[in-house]
Amino acid sequence: MLDSTSKSSASLKSRMDVPLILFSILVIGLSVAGLMLFPQQSLILADKAFVSTTSLFGSTVQMVGFVCVLLIAWIACSKYGNIRLGEGKPQYSNTSWVFMFICAGLGSATMYWAFMEWTYYYMTPGLDIAPRSKEAIEYSIAYSFFHWGITPWAIYGIASLAMAYHFHVRKNPGLRLSSAVEAITGLKSTSLVGRSIDVIFLLSTFGGLVLTITLSSSTVAKGLSMLFDVSDSFALKASLVIMVTLVFSLSSYIGIGEGMQRLAHAACGLTLVFALVVLVLGPTAFTLNNISNGIGLMLQNFVHMSLATDPVGSGEFARGWTVFYWLYWITYTPGVALFVTRVSQGRKIREVVLAMVLGGCGGCWLFFGSLQSFAIHQFLTGVIDSPSLLDASGGEAVVSMLLASLPFGKFLAAGYFLLMLVFLTSHLDAVAFSVAATSTRNLQEGEDPSPKLRLFWCLMLAAIPLAMLYINAPLHTLKTVVTLAAIPFVVVLAIKMYGLFKWMREDYGDIPAHIIELNPEIAVAEHTVAEDRSSVGRLVGVKGENVTA
Repeated sequence: MLDSTSKSSASLKSRMDVPLILFSILVIGLSVAGLMLFPQQSLILADKAFVSTTSLFGSTVQMVGFVCVLLIAWIACSKYGNIRLGEGKPQYSNTSWVFMFICAGLGSATMYWAFMEWTYYYMTPGLDIAPRSKEAIEYSIAYSFFHWGITPWAIYGIASLAMAYHFHVRKNPGLRLSSAVEAITGLKSTSLVGRSIDVIFLLSTFGGLVLTITLSSSTVAKGLSMLFDVSDSFALKASLVIMVTLVFSLSSYIGIGEGMQRLAHAACGLTLVFALVVLVLGPTAFTLNNISNGIGLMLQNFVHMSLATDPVGSGEFARGWTVFYWLYWITYTPGVALFVTRVSQGRKIREVVLAMVLGGCGGCWLFFGSLQSFAIHQFLTGVIDSPSLLDASGGEAVVSMLLASLPFGKFLAAGYFLLMLVFLTSHLDAVAFSVAATSTRNLQEGEDPSPKLRLFWCLMLAAIPLAMLYINAPLHTLKTVVTLAAIPFVVVLAIKMYGLFKWMREDYGDIPAHIIELNPEIAVAEHTVAEDRSSVGRLVGVKGENVTA
């Protein structure tokens, strides 16, 4: 047994993609050096890059997001929703499984946005609404539900289903993004294009984490400085990042089965408890009314919100928020797709869609609805003027003030910051697994990446965020990193859309809906037994006779 385990470990080590790892280290090292040696020039360059990139690609990104919503709805309602992703029973219980998806959307940065996002929309609203008006307040939470709702989860769903189908149904080897693209397009994963896709995946993953880690650590540091009267310094922020890195390094080293499941349960449980506590201790009636009104406004204006570009005006809101958010979510689609593939074996496509869209949206809307409604109520009653304080002291300080204004404020604030750290640890654990899987050649079904490789990536994930904290990068700069990292994946996402529909039509296009419903593993069995597509018809004939007999 020990000999078998040793051989398996040696095999994984020999399959590490050393050139890919070394190239990623080089790019990360150059990025960190540039930020620390030329901080002011980096900030100026980032501002220019954000404006030019979102202006050029903004409408395309919005259209892609809207198309994802239409496609994911069609898949769930069609016969293809009955396709089972792999053989055997699901590995996780329904509760654990849905909680993992909620954690995939409720990252630690959410703990900042849930209190503060409405403030940005109130001061500079979209849809040509007057700033700082009653209508701006009502639409602020509607836009939060929009940016953390149906469209981003549809984007996650399309990317995840394509990867899961590639791996569990088509039985194609490898969890690398380039492996899926090779199976769709025929371009070899070892070619220049394939290698570039894997590099872009790794770098885009770092881009998304830059905002998450930087914003989260800054918020927690500000809270700790106010709670314990300590200096809100770079040393404090760096200490938090290092501490979290050590914790999620241990979790990744233990393995996804133990580490991620425990952290997912802890994070999701604490999130629901915190949201319910704020709902009960805060203005309950106002919160429920505000959530209901916000969901109604979001659904009523969903198409307009999705496609609004303000071509006659400046278009700043669409570029600065909707486009940014879709790209922010897109940076995580490769990692989330790998993770969903890993935990969704044996599930039907319809189950995956419902769990991701309904479960993910429900968790986000409950959390945002409770916290933002409390913050809005404090503003309307004159207790805390969040918009003015945002300009004067920064959003991190406002979050701490809002927490302090709750009953049992210090106790809840401590719990809130602990929740941020748990979320960050849980999230980084999943990302480290995904990155390690991508940098391992020919990872087979049932295999996990080497624990040592996951540990290495855990440490690397903290490098650029530490540099951003060192130069005290503003929110706009963090947005730029996300935007530049995600743009290439718009093309990759389109390829995965095409591949998913191509595969489903080839495997199930000629099979009646009732046959798929009763025999959801037809194509799985076919791809396991043989590569010859012509035998699908013979298999369907046998199954059909059994059903009608």
